[in-house]
Amino acid sequence: MNIGISSMIDSFRSRNVFNLLSTKDCLTETSLRSARMKVWIDVLTPKHALFFEPLYRDLARDGHQLLLTTRIYREAQEALELKRLRFRVVGEHGGASRYGKLLASGRRVVKLAQLIESWRPDTAVSFSSPEAARVAFGLGVPHVAVNDSPHSWLVARLSIPLSRYVCSPWIIRRKVWLSFGAWPDGIVPYRALDAAAWLKRHKPNPAVLKQLSLKRDKPIVLLRTEESYASYLEGKASDKAPVIGPITQELLRRKLDAQIVISTRYGRQAPVLRDRFGSRVRVVDHIIDATSLLYYSTYFIGSGGTMTVEAALLGRPAISCFPGEKPLYIKYLEKKGLVKTIQSPREIALMVSRSLSSDEERKQQERRGTRLLHEMEDPIKVISGVVKKTWKKTQN
Repeated sequence: MNIGISSMIDSFRSRNVFNLLSTKDCLTETSLRSARMKVWIDVLTPKHALFFEPLYRDLARDGHQLLLTTRIYREAQEALELKRLRFRVVGEHGGASRYGKLLASGRRVVKLAQLIESWRPDTAVSFSSPEAARVAFGLGVPHVAVNDSPHSWLVARLSIPLSRYVCSPWIIRRKVWLSFGAWPDGIVPYRALDAAAWLKRHKPNPAVLKQLSLKRDKPIVLLRTEESYASYLEGKASDKAPVIGPITQELLRRKLDAQIVISTRYGRQAPVLRDRFGSRVRVVDHIIDATSLLYYSTYFIGSGGTMTVEAALLGRPAISCFPGEKPLYIKYLEKKGLVKTIQSPREIALMVSRSLSSDEERKQQERRGTRLLHEMEDPIKVISGVVKKTWKKTQN
């Protein structure tokens, strides 16, 4: 970290902006049910909505006041609506360019600052939202960052140094967060991958099959497009040529006895894929109960991250064709034999074809995946404890 930045952060810390409790104290269980705190949660993507929904409901159930914010971004808003969560829209997504992201972030910081200064939360929580971290830091509100993606280093540099705590899967080493400027006593690991937060609570709903006109008794091959607007895929992905395009073409060439479904992002990928494949595939361009769709799927191919993890922990055979630097959670799942990383469309299609003809192989995969999920702890319980312990007010 730059020495000037480091000394500036140390200066703020010495003024007690973050003079709260140690990580050890954070994890000590106490009863706060008779007290009320105000918690602000900022949600930027559908994954954040899935992850923070149980935290939101748990805190609301205990009588705490919640403010949930998001930005103008179709997928995030639809995900929150699907979960029936109340939220306020502040600012917008900046698109794919650095300039657009910078302007949108600056404008959003101003709008959030006005809202948060008026609402006055006790604690802020986000999935390393740069705007939430900046506003919380500027207003002296402790910020709890959740992050499983150090490969998204631009976001980490903008949020981790300004956060009192960073909560993350245990597979990410302390030195990684320290290199981004995290507090040494503010790094809180949980023994789980993020998807465990909602998979442990999820009940599959077959209604999604009817919604997409899919047959339950016929194999489903589900593909997920890449997050082409993400800063860590700059220059490596394009809406005009999704990574899964050639893979889908190869699957169709083999004339597999399966239903092929593609889950897209942003609204621009879907038209490209529909023009290319027509009615031969089902292209999904809106938010659905994707976890249930994964549950009823036979095979998964992902060029993103979250759904690949979900598929693995649900015990579905999964291939990652992620176009950027391989995330740590994908490396971990590879070691567990739950994910294979393959870039060749021909090799992927061959792997899918073989798997569809081997029921026993798929059953073994399901046993390994669900067993690993069962062994993981609930991340929400860890994060809830941290959130409550950051509360600056004393219990009445």
